[in-house]
Amino acid sequence: MIGKIRVFLEMIKFEHTLFALPFAYVGAILGAVTVEKRLPEWSECGWILLAMVGARTAAMGLNRVIDKAIDARNPRTAMRAIPAGLLKSKDVLIFIVISFIALFWAASQLNSLAVKLLPVAVFMTVIYSYTKRFTWACHIILGLTLGLAPLGGWVAVTGGVTWTSIILYVTVALWTAGFDIIYACQDVDFDRKEGLHSIPVRFGIAGALDIAKTFHALTAAGFALLLVLTDLSWWYFVGMIVAAGLMLYEHRLVKPNDLSKLNAAFFTMNGILSAVIFFFTFIDLVVVRSW
Repeated sequence: MIGKIRVFLEMIKFEHTLFALPFAYVGAILGAVTVEKRLPEWSECGWILLAMVGARTAAMGLNRVIDKAIDARNPRTAMRAIPAGLLKSKDVLIFIVISFIALFWAASQLNSLAVKLLPVAVFMTVIYSYTKRFTWACHIILGLTLGLAPLGGWVAVTGGVTWTSIILYVTVALWTAGFDIIYACQDVDFDRKEGLHSIPVRFGIAGALDIAKTFHALTAAGFALLLVLTDLSWWYFVGMIVAAGLMLYEHRLVKPNDLSKLNAAFFTMNGILSAVIFFFTFIDLVVVRSW
């Protein structure tokens, strides 16, 4: 069982929880300070962590089960655990059920709105893996799914939704959709052959990269709008500028005729970006104000 857990965590790239978890805490801190005029409690932070790990693990596990036949035909993904025979689908389904139980338990310990929104979160995590079969907007659906992380953090500590939380949600959704478009460029030939849909397939790699740039420009604008609408100050402003620079550098790494640095653009830059926004938000709203 320990071996299966290790393979499962590798299969779902558990370490990439870093993409969403910092934004969940950004939503929690920003919501608590903006609406509740307080900081999140340690217990709330713990339940948010459990909810995020459960949601992300369930979503990636479902993706691997739903896409197992496609993954087996794609040379880039043929060695993933299920098509390679390292795990059976029923084993993965057990981990998925456990992950959903963790998510439900965490939500039940937070507030009634968190529980009421659970069906939305579950629906989004399930439907995303099917969208590339019928729409090139699959990247936007993924963005709207991962964007639930900061919105969920906000709801967890405030028990409500505001326009500021919606702006944070849309901003993170645009960031996610942008980097997923970049990532999808490496599979454009396979996707065309399989009849799968994506923005690179629909608009070509050059067009897709332009769309990703637009999404990330809007992301930068969303981060700036949050500065205007909340109690965030110049510490966050510094982080916002760094994040904009990271997105700019990400697009300099990837060119229509050269995708050799795509993994650096996708994994490294985006992992750093989410950590940067969290770090400077934390410094701004927690550390500086506690002095």
